[in-house]
Amino acid sequence: MVAWKVSFNAMASPCHLMLVAPTQEDAERIAEPAIAEVRRIETDYSRYRADSIVSRINAAAGNGKWITLEDEASSLLDYATSLFAISGGLFDITSGVLRRAWNFKVPRIPSSEELEPLLALVGWHKVERRRGAVRLQKPGMELDFGGFGKEYAADRAAAVLRALGVQHGYVNLGGDISVIGPQPDGEPWLIGIQDPRNADRTIASLAVARGGLATSGDYERYFELDARRYCHILDPRSGMPVTYWRSVSVLAPLAVAAGSTTTIAMLLGADAPRFLEQSGFSWLAQDADGRLHSQRC
Repeated sequence: MVAWKVSFNAMASPCHLMLVAPTQEDAERIAEPAIAEVRRIETDYSRYRADSIVSRINAAAGNGKWITLEDEASSLLDYATSLFAISGGLFDITSGVLRRAWNFKVPRIPSSEELEPLLALVGWHKVERRRGAVRLQKPGMELDFGGFGKEYAADRAAAVLRALGVQHGYVNLGGDISVIGPQPDGEPWLIGIQDPRNADRTIASLAVARGGLATSGDYERYFELDARRYCHILDPRSGMPVTYWRSVSVLAPLAVAAGSTTTIAMLLGADAPRFLEQSGFSWLAQDADGRLHSQRC
């Protein structure tokens, strides 16, 4: 049996599934329900779609209207609550409003006058919930599931494939990876970690047989100004980009846990190693000076 690559685009990212099947056509047929699941999650939770649950919640911000939620959406908000708690308030899915002040295609730093009204809209305590419903206190507030949406979709796609009997392969959604199982001979998949300063190089290759692998870094969306890099990962307290780490990669039982952990680590800066060690996950990080830090579990 051969591992075949099935490529597609979703969530503004190049994606692919690696599946073991007799032919490419068989792999593409097997992949269909998993790709459909990724697209369902994108449709339901993308802030860019006016008909998504997230857009409906955001459109009703400040008007007092409760938005009814299905069980899945409620569970995702429960997860956001736990991330806010374990990060000391740094992982806050209301902080997406800060992107209104930042355009990473243009090298310009927003002023404090631009950031202050947006910072006033940030705060998980301003999200009101009751059983099966949610509302946002202030007009202009937003929820943004982008901090863990792709990782969640990768896990769900992998779960769909497992339910179909797939035992070998992985899901890769723009670098957020959920591994279904090892290669047919039992060997793990070898997955490279991109060099944050050279897209054609890797800083390490990890052997992964199962679980989730995710990386957060300062190299996906950024600009440079006066020899300093400004990336898209923003501290919800200041509205300014993080600077301590070039990238953080985490291997965890699920991609959604790996991705959330990497983002929190980027936000924690110098305090990240202790948090990563306490997580119990394997991790690899490169600091702003290019030094590598790691722990294998």
